[in-house]
Amino acid sequence: MSQPDYVHALTVADRDNLDERRQKFLGVLQEKLGFVPNVIRAYAFDNDKLRVFADFYNDLMLGDSELSKLEREMIAVVVSSINHCFYCLTAHGAAVRELSGDPVLGELLVMNYRVAELPPRQRAILDFAAKLTETPDRIVESDRQALRDAGLSDDEIWDVGAVASFFNMSNRMASAIDMMPNPEYHGQAR
Repeated sequence: MSQPDYVHALTVADRDNLDERRQKFLGVLQEKLGFVPNVIRAYAFDNDKLRVFADFYNDLMLGDSELSKLEREMIAVVVSSINHCFYCLTAHGAAVRELSGDPVLGELLVMNYRVAELPPRQRAILDFAAKLTETPDRIVESDRQALRDAGLSDDEIWDVGAVASFFNMSNRMASAIDMMPNPEYHGQAR
């Protein structure tokens, strides 16, 4: 038995046809990746929702940051692991495998990041992201200081918080609509 054959479990009406900019964006994704990620397809029923989601994602995950792309993907996987988000674990687990060149690291982060052998900087980042996900009301100055002690700047701490927060929201939305990962993700970088 395989995963369900749908993008998500809701039937939402098209509010508008996608404007030219959004259509071009989908074309670029198709050309670059060979498919359009289902998360983008899920938001594509509404120009404004797709624009906001894609712009925020692209800023956090692909924009300028002192955090590496790998570190941002690692945060996405750890948050998604805690939240049991099938879509994000599959998609971002593939990204960790690809960016790190280490399929075992990708799987360790999916299952339990705490058992992975990580440099102190990455351990501190993931510990903070996990605490922000599990017990956000218990984040205190000593948690931010632990990141500083691991060499992170306050700008990087902001980015860790922003990426972790974004994926907490995205995980909940993916669960709300039963979003399925693209089959292509399952075999990537293995």
